[in-house]
Amino acid sequence: MDLSVMFFGSDDASGPGRHAAKYEDILAIAAEADRLGFVAVWTPERHFQQFGQVFPNPGVLGAALAVATERIGIRAGSLVLPLHHPLRVVEDWAVVDNLSGGGRIGISVAAGWHSADFVLAPGHYADRRDRAVRDIPLLRRLWAGEAAEFVDGTGRIVAVRPQPRPVSPALPLWLTTSGRAETWETAGRLRTNVLGAAIAYTREQLAERIGRYRKAYDRGYDSAYDSAYDSAYDSAAPAAPAGGAERGTVTLMAHAYLGVSDEEVRRKVRSPLMDYLKSYVAQTASNREADDRVTALNEAQRETLAEFAFERYLAWGGLLGTEPTCRKTLLDLRDLGVDEVACFVDFGLAREDVLAWLRRLAVIRRDIAI
Repeated sequence: MDLSVMFFGSDDASGPGRHAAKYEDILAIAAEADRLGFVAVWTPERHFQQFGQVFPNPGVLGAALAVATERIGIRAGSLVLPLHHPLRVVEDWAVVDNLSGGGRIGISVAAGWHSADFVLAPGHYADRRDRAVRDIPLLRRLWAGEAAEFVDGTGRIVAVRPQPRPVSPALPLWLTTSGRAETWETAGRLRTNVLGAAIAYTREQLAERIGRYRKAYDRGYDSAYDSAYDSAYDSAAPAAPAGGAERGTVTLMAHAYLGVSDEEVRRKVRSPLMDYLKSYVAQTASNREADDRVTALNEAQRETLAEFAFERYLAWGGLLGTEPTCRKTLLDLRDLGVDEVACFVDFGLAREDVLAWLRRLAVIRRDIAI
């Protein structure tokens, strides 16, 4: 099992220089994770909300991370593909690939969910899930240097190839899932990796989802899946696994803090994690398609919901605890078939606290690597 670092947090930064300080924290934490041997650093795509306000473009931040680190993977987790032209995605990430020396980048494709994000592409909201899946084979073809046809400014069809050329011969792709079993199966059929959140499942549900993914991955593309994607998939799909050697990567996101005692962990993480959870609920409520039960919550009810979620994170879904507790959790996830745990680090803790627990986690990283 691998361990990576993921940024995704709520940020109340305001005033001149506050966001600049946040970026300094990100670069410092990524550099330390690189030194400690973590496999990757993930940055998300978020728009127009307090929640994740410093992460509008993982490609731009990825370019900075590429030159601030030496070995660690630079990944988008996630890139909302329906908001972007696939050509632009490939060109941006080819730049990051070149800056990083090749072999370090990866993208997790998401369909998007918040209606406000789609002011950037309002016509792509209703069919965003289909668009995300449909464009994955196109990303692969463009990355491989194949020409593709598009309409230009005069209305003509022209064939273009993205530039610059990447160093890496293939584009490592994940598919982000919010919990739907169908998304796990789609990732398998497209032979992408899969990125999910531990808190979205019970232990039994997670085992079932991973089982679905492995079976779909082994079968490969199923023509009954969606005939509209047949030709695009056939020209860009990875080769079938040889002898079962390749099975795809299951990456699971989890809020993380490794402390020296149970009391210290609860004391350190309760307030920032509660604030983080309330901020996330507020963002969810602002979505035009939010469940009425969420939008109707008053402040006291949101506090209660955050308290419930906090206790859930301590029991399951988070990597929060002492060294023995975190080691046991990681080994359990490994036994369930998880290949990588992406540790959420920026839910309100100070940079010094994050760096301290990363060093503690690095001590047990080698023990769970096999």
